Amino acid sequence: MKTLDVITIGRSSVDLYGAQVGGRLEDMASFQKYIGGSPTNMAAGTARLGLKSGLITRVGDEHMGRFIREELAREGVDTQGVKTDPERLTALVILGIRDEHQFPLIFYRENCADMALCEDDIDEAYIASTRSVIATGTHLSHPRTEAAMLKALMLARKHGAQTALDIDYRPNLWGLAGHGDGESRFIESAAVTAKLQTHLHFFDLIVGTEEEFHIAGGSTNTIAALRAVRAVSKATLVCKRGAAGAVAFEGAIPDSLDDGQTGPGFPIEVFNVLGAGDGFMSGLTKGWLDGETWPNALKYANACGAFAVSRHGCTPAYPSLEELQFFLARGVKTPALRKDAELEQIHWSTNRRKSWGQVRAFAFDHRMQMEELAGATAEKIGAFKELCLKATVSVAEGRAGYGLLCDNRLGKTALHAAAGQGLWIGRPVEWPGSRPLTLEPELGPDFGGLSEWPLEQTVKVLCFCHPDDQADLQAEQEATITRLYQACRRNRLEMLLEVIPSKVGPVDDLTTAKLISRFYDIGIYPDWWKLEPMQSRAAWQATCDAITTRDPHTQGIVILGLGQSEADLAASFRLAADFPLVKGFAVGRTIFAQPCADWIAGKIDDATAITTMAASFRRLCGIWDAARTGAKL
Repeated sequence: MKTLDVITIGRSSVDLYGAQVGGRLEDMASFQKYIGGSPTNMAAGTARLGLKSGLITRVGDEHMGRFIREELAREGVDTQGVKTDPERLTALVILGIRDEHQFPLIFYRENCADMALCEDDIDEAYIASTRSVIATGTHLSHPRTEAAMLKALMLARKHGAQTALDIDYRPNLWGLAGHGDGESRFIESAAVTAKLQTHLHFFDLIVGTEEEFHIAGGSTNTIAALRAVRAVSKATLVCKRGAAGAVAFEGAIPDSLDDGQTGPGFPIEVFNVLGAGDGFMSGLTKGWLDGETWPNALKYANACGAFAVSRHGCTPAYPSLEELQFFLARGVKTPALRKDAELEQIHWSTNRRKSWGQVRAFAFDHRMQMEELAGATAEKIGAFKELCLKATVSVAEGRAGYGLLCDNRLGKTALHAAAGQGLWIGRPVEWPGSRPLTLEPELGPDFGGLSEWPLEQTVKVLCFCHPDDQADLQAEQEATITRLYQACRRNRLEMLLEVIPSKVGPVDDLTTAKLISRFYDIGIYPDWWKLEPMQSRAAWQATCDAITTRDPHTQGIVILGLGQSEADLAASFRLAADFPLVKGFAVGRTIFAQPCADWIAGKIDDATAITTMAASFRRLCGIWDAARTGAKL
């Protein structure tokens, strides 16, 4: 029984991509951090396309190694073959985008973890579990990694797996160029050619650019090089030709590259060529393993390569299967794919860092309500919010599906302590009670403060709005939310939009649905909606329809509490639980109001406050779970 479709083997690194475009690497001021290395990129790229992917590599026993593991898991890649090296550091690559032709990069790979891959790291049962193995050329450059690669290939043959080689030629990783020449793609070397040709017979599929076939074939004449490869290998050869697309040869090599099998290309703007080959290989692998014809497989490959060259980063640029299918059906609307709003929304929403099946959140992001309590100070409120976090953690017990809302102005210590605990974390940005909407000063007038936020935090904004608002008020609030939404996307942060129309006007079954539709009309696609409890099935149905028809990949809805009693919330939960789009709740005052007042007044101690709030939160979770279970029955 094959449980995996593909295992890739080789390099694994952290890519630090210059955030600025159009200048020298020396002038980069900030960097975006992604996973990198061709096999790692391909493992993630194929997983996004629905294949069951695994990776064999090594990472360091440090923060960057853990980052790679966590990112692979988020992408759905099996990490059983990712070994932790106790002595070596994870490889790093620093990259920049100067223009469509120049991409300065520096490989930090001196005695790095993935180059310590050895035969003992290759587990026969793991190789036996896959339909295919993809190797990359860099790991043939050192005897230890070469031995590991050969063992994996022979085991693949033994267990009936198909094999592929991405030539992935980087001259300086073969010791042929200096550290400052990471951009170089071709230097002739008889030794490298001989090494590659020794192993080409192991493969069913060999993929490379024209320059990569030049090194594999030992000739700078592409046809002659392909024929030299054909002389030692029966593999299907796929030659990438840049803007001219790609061509596949199953048998004898003809006199012209144009006589091979081709797939349609896509006229797009080139923004960043780094990682394009790994995107191409991901699409090609999807078609290859699905048994598509080579023209169809090349169509997938060309499309995935087009996504890669049009976006920032390598793995982050690759499409999901939904995105690829949409693109192939609709075609190119604008050559700059990263500026195609419809396509970018599908890309964002189908490649999120995490999808939540449910969220039961303790909301203690309240500021104004706590500041109004007799005896309250900023220090006391901050200390109380630490108790709220402890109550949350005691209920969650490390399980998925629990979370919190906490602010940074009064709850900074609790907010920072919540990091890395597996909780869903929402953080508010609105100035409490403001209408028209204004935001917390810490964001700054350009919302640049979001650049300091961890990626696991969701930007929560509450807007008191109504479909019947006066035009000038509506325009002012929508402008603020639009700027915030764009800043969230720019900083790779999810956004939760909370709307409470009942506080500013009469509501009926269509009020919330109208508000939601209006936000979609102006191009706002929140990852989450936080909505007040609705009083009828018709209202919930209209609301859910308004969301799903415009954004079928939304994370969902959480219900706010409005300080209601547990009994009232139970009734609201029972009604909302019938709708799968409602993922849970984010309730605060029902849980903390009395304990907070008593604690600040000195009537109860820390332990009592934690125990009391945990009991209330646990009961609400039980009420929601029972409502959801009842709805499913």
